[in-house]
Amino acid sequence: MPPVMNPKVPIIWVLGGPGSGKGTQCDKIVEKYGFTHISTGDLLRHEVASKSDRGLALEATMKEGLLVTSEVVMELLAEKIKKEMNTAKGFLIDGYPREVEQGRQFEKEIGQCDLVLYFECKDETLISRLLHRAETSGREDDNAETIKKRLNTFHSHNDPIIQEFASKTKRVDAEGTVDAIFEQVVSSIDAISK
Repeated sequence: MPPVMNPKVPIIWVLGGPGSGKGTQCDKIVEKYGFTHISTGDLLRHEVASKSDRGLALEATMKEGLLVTSEVVMELLAEKIKKEMNTAKGFLIDGYPREVEQGRQFEKEIGQCDLVLYFECKDETLISRLLHRAETSGREDDNAETIKKRLNTFHSHNDPIIQEFASKTKRVDAEGTVDAIFEQVVSSIDAISK
């Protein structure tokens, strides 16, 4: 049975630890390919800012560095994809899935993922980038204690995802310059577009 929504455009999951450059690379992908960038983090932060009951519950979870329930994330993603589906040239799903079951659920309910871009980076690099970002971001989750919790959460959930979707995964060395990283990204996207 095909997925319920089944968009007829490329779907790319963008994975990497916090501070690995996912957002920066997604901006460059949008500029080059015109894809629709959906950041689950931005969807969640928008919901928190709304001060809805769901948003207040999410805020407490995020402050602890814990994962938000799959149901809430899937709901927010499905709403956004449905809204953009008729005009999108492709979807970049930034920071998703965070657990294997989320990936399976996405492919069952929304559509098949065509490519997983995994931005690999050393923890020391991620911590340094996040602490630097904290100086200007104003994000409550950019502090040393929460960063360590976020990295632990990321590592414990990411490896099984990469294993489960290994045939679709392209590992990107995210230690280099923005342009060097983007060269790897372009070759990966061009390979699925042919």
